[in-house]
Amino acid sequence: MRFRPCIDIHNGKVKQIVGSSLQDKSDSACENFVSGKDAVFYARMYKELGLEGGHIILLNPVQSPYYEGTKRQAIDALNACPGLMQVGGGITADNASEFLDAGASHVIVTSFVFKNGKINYENLKKLKKTVGKEHIVLDLSCKSYSIGGIPYSLNSEIEQISERNVMLPDIEYRVVTDRWQKMTDVAVNAETLDMFSEYCDEFLIHAADVEGKQNGIEEDVAGILGKWAKIPITYAGGVHDLKDITKLKKIGKGKIDVTVGSALDIFGGQLSIKDVVNAVRT
Repeated sequence: MRFRPCIDIHNGKVKQIVGSSLQDKSDSACENFVSGKDAVFYARMYKELGLEGGHIILLNPVQSPYYEGTKRQAIDALNACPGLMQVGGGITADNASEFLDAGASHVIVTSFVFKNGKINYENLKKLKKTVGKEHIVLDLSCKSYSIGGIPYSLNSEIEQISERNVMLPDIEYRVVTDRWQKMTDVAVNAETLDMFSEYCDEFLIHAADVEGKQNGIEEDVAGILGKWAKIPITYAGGVHDLKDITKLKKIGKGKIDVTVGSALDIFGGQLSIKDVVNAVRT
């Protein structure tokens, strides 16, 4: 298990947001933290701490008037610490090389490999041919989806249903794209992970239902990943304290890496980044 640091950039600033609140049309989001430091500051901090393999995420779409400012922050951070971090957000086969040339170790891709909620194999193969499997991280961030009759969105709602002795729906976790705003029909499971692993070096998976809320990890998602774990996987979402790190390590069988955002002291939270690094390494 490794700690993977993050730098999320929105409207040209380093932020921590509630993932489910992001809206492209208005370039708005519920903000947990807005930093007065730039992305270069955080990249250099991670380098000093001996952390690598983290991710920089551009949270504005290419069409946004804020995109160029957001992109500049990312490029500056990559230039400052070449080979240290991965980058995602609006990555395609056409622009992936630009970010790799700027210093990214990998490009992180979601929306480019999905179209109308389905896998776009042509784009997937094109990306692999363009930059090589060894430079690709597939972001299979997901949200819970009911396939059994009773719609719900969060675990708290399941508990309320259970208390009423109502039959629970069957649940799966489906990939979401476009900065967690569009649900696909692709489930995160062993079969999907097997198939996608032919096209990438790693997976990054945010449990988007709990992302930025600091209410605990999505245990079912962690369990799916821990049972598979054939290539490196980074889990993100809901970490609140060191107990969540311990729980993720147990459920993921020590094979799943973790990233923490809003809960960290460097992003306005109460959890020391040094304590997290030590907890992951012990």
